Amino acid sequence: MPEFAIVDSHVHLCDPKQFGYGWTKNAPSLARQVLPSHLTKAAEPVKIEQFVFVEVDVDFPQHLKEAAWVAQLAKSDPRLTGMVAALPLEKGRAIEPELEELRKHKLLRAVRRLIQTQPDPDFCIRPAFIEGLKLLAPHDIAFDICIFHHHLPNAIKMVRQCPEVRFVLDHIGKPGIKAGIFDPWRQNLKELAALPNVHCKISGVTTEADHKNWTREQLKPYILHTLETFGIDRCMYGGDWHVSELAGTYPQWVDVVDWVTEGASPEEKRKLFRDNAISFYRLDSR
Repeated sequence: MPEFAIVDSHVHLCDPKQFGYGWTKNAPSLARQVLPSHLTKAAEPVKIEQFVFVEVDVDFPQHLKEAAWVAQLAKSDPRLTGMVAALPLEKGRAIEPELEELRKHKLLRAVRRLIQTQPDPDFCIRPAFIEGLKLLAPHDIAFDICIFHHHLPNAIKMVRQCPEVRFVLDHIGKPGIKAGIFDPWRQNLKELAALPNVHCKISGVTTEADHKNWTREQLKPYILHTLETFGIDRCMYGGDWHVSELAGTYPQWVDVVDWVTEGASPEEKRKLFRDNAISFYRLDSR
């Protein structure tokens, strides 16, 4: 367990009384109100210094209201220092008014449009999507890439078309851990990491394994490969809470990452569990 308060780059907050989350039909245990106070309790004894809210695939067109709700929550919890809001970039330049609405929130640091659930395999490389992505760069708004491992080739094509946009790969690209799949995820990850404007979250790994029977030994080679491929300076810890509860507790995941990186120096541990998230999401410039 880290001996310092951590910065979590990936936290979900929900309120089913206000918003629709259609995807929770397949995960009913997650269809509940989730607030910063619940995070505090779930994380104990881990101390969280700051955290970044990441959109929760709210039913469109509620994404702008979700962002406003999160901005209000931040006023009562100083740990909430960054927001990754939902934005349907496939609208291309037509998305500018919505982007401007999001930019009114000082909390905004990045946007995300889930790619993993799209029926079109080329969703993220369609001209309109790329056009929408390129609108982010002038405002230094990053993009969270949320995909399954088989989407990596197109994610690479997407990033190559947007060299001025800062990207972060969520959940190490969701490799097929449950099935023991390493390739071509392993090589594709190297190709993505070769692009200097991409960072990676060490997050969402347990939920890609067998939710009830995973072991830290099973997860270790996937995490180590990611750290070796991106380098410690471009990796950041993410809890993926509350979705992570499908496969374990918050402290369990912290312990796994801490154990896998037991050979890291104290400085490297601080980078992974704290400093890199602050730097990437500009949390110190709130």
